[in-house]
Amino acid sequence: MTPEQLAAAITAALEQAVAAGDLAVEVPREVRVERPRSQEHGDWTTNVALQLAKAAGMPPRELATHLAGRLDAVDGVAGVDVAGPGFLNIRLDAGSAGELARTIVAAGTAYGTNDALDGQVINLEFVSANPTGPLHIGHTRWAALGDALRRLLQASGARVTAEHYINDAGSQMDKFGASIVARARGAEVPEGGYAGEWIEDLATRLLTERPDLLDLPDAEATALARARGYELQLQQIKDTLEEFRVEFDVWFSEKSLHDSGEVERAVARLREQGHVFDAEGAVWLRTTDFGDDRDRVLIRANGEPTYFASDAAYYLSKKDRGFPQKVYMLGADHHGYVGRLKAIAACAGDDPATNIEVLIGQLINISGERMGKRRGNAVFLTDLLEWIGSDPVRYSLARYPADSPLDLDGEELRKRSNDNPVFYVQYAHARTCNVAKLAAEDGVDRDGGFDPALLAHPTEAALLAALGDFPRVVAQAARLREPHRVARYLEELAGHFHTWYVECRVRPVDVDEEITDLHRTRLWLNDATRQVLANGLGLLGVTAPERM
Repeated sequence: MTPEQLAAAITAALEQAVAAGDLAVEVPREVRVERPRSQEHGDWTTNVALQLAKAAGMPPRELATHLAGRLDAVDGVAGVDVAGPGFLNIRLDAGSAGELARTIVAAGTAYGTNDALDGQVINLEFVSANPTGPLHIGHTRWAALGDALRRLLQASGARVTAEHYINDAGSQMDKFGASIVARARGAEVPEGGYAGEWIEDLATRLLTERPDLLDLPDAEATALARARGYELQLQQIKDTLEEFRVEFDVWFSEKSLHDSGEVERAVARLREQGHVFDAEGAVWLRTTDFGDDRDRVLIRANGEPTYFASDAAYYLSKKDRGFPQKVYMLGADHHGYVGRLKAIAACAGDDPATNIEVLIGQLINISGERMGKRRGNAVFLTDLLEWIGSDPVRYSLARYPADSPLDLDGEELRKRSNDNPVFYVQYAHARTCNVAKLAAEDGVDRDGGFDPALLAHPTEAALLAALGDFPRVVAQAARLREPHRVARYLEELAGHFHTWYVECRVRPVDVDEEITDLHRTRLWLNDATRQVLANGLGLLGVTAPERM
């Protein structure tokens, strides 16, 4: 019996009680079951009696006792206890609990997917780096978390478009081009320009392609460097994200908003909504009506649109492209954007509470021997991939809430020990693969027999309960936008598996031992664990190695 099936059985018991006149209450659409903190309290617990007691007009324990009597009669339920103020602690019989192993193996990669967000259409914007330099450590955190969230939302039934907003308009692009030209000429970069080593690399590349660059007038050389440098730098960003296994459906150019006239049309649309006013020669959006700390300038007195005008046009573009829900994942220095983006949503006629969500990621630092040898303070994603590798970086960033500052030790992330969480989880998967390989060599195969009632060892009950919790964890992580819940779950699951591996044998102990259904059934449990570990790692964009 899966947790979903148990929840359905509780719902059915409530409906039967209402139909019999024993309860007068509206049956909730969803009944939640969770693993109790202590295995001694049973396999699953629910607080549905506490939730419905007031509406039913009876004490929670009385309602829970009534439901317990009905649930005791359900096939696969070994017993139900009423605990505390009205919790229902439910124990499944070994056969019912063990059947989950076969369910997971049959479901394969689909196990863990759910319909918690079915029907939701979401635009998920993350990373959105300026194409004026390589991706740095701040981008890396959102790349890992954003892509994991994309996978989680899709696994929970949402239609998700992952989008990268290319900040390719404005003065920073002119400074970018001028910086490349300056380096090509052996001069210092202009004030406010870019002085990184990558600028010298771009200058060298451009001189190879266009030896006449040095002979061009300043304006023409800058325009050429801006255009070609942009192409090269954007491609480098795309290549790095691909190596990091981060996928985007849309690469949206800020410049296209200006070139197509979308910025001007956005201002006109907002004016029609009654939220635009003119003052001091400029055009303003009255965002204070919707909680912003001050009104925002859309068009400066000199006629130039502001970045805020681009933000407004971009929001309206997302709305026009059919995205009711818009999730922005922004860096630690963007706290001020929350109020103004929500104000844009309100001015556009949307509900800021439901149509827009702004997530802020906190700062991250990765220290270690390799960083101590670097020149300067820049830490780029390419460096991290070369030094630590994609899996440890992605997993380590995914296992902490986005709003918590991080200080990670790069050398620790490289260690192949159980103290390293990503190694601990990946090793559990590799161990399941090795168990299956050796079992096959001994003649143990799943086709020979499956008796779920044989999975009666305490470590098997704990492992099955953890496996059964995976779909709930995925759904909750998606709803709360918290991929770290999956990482912490995988570590707990790996711990249950390692303990079970020590206590329970899948293979015969010696060559004379007869292969029985117990061996075969335990192989099902081993393979179910392998599947869940692989599925969970996949949601985080981390590989599931077969050997380590």
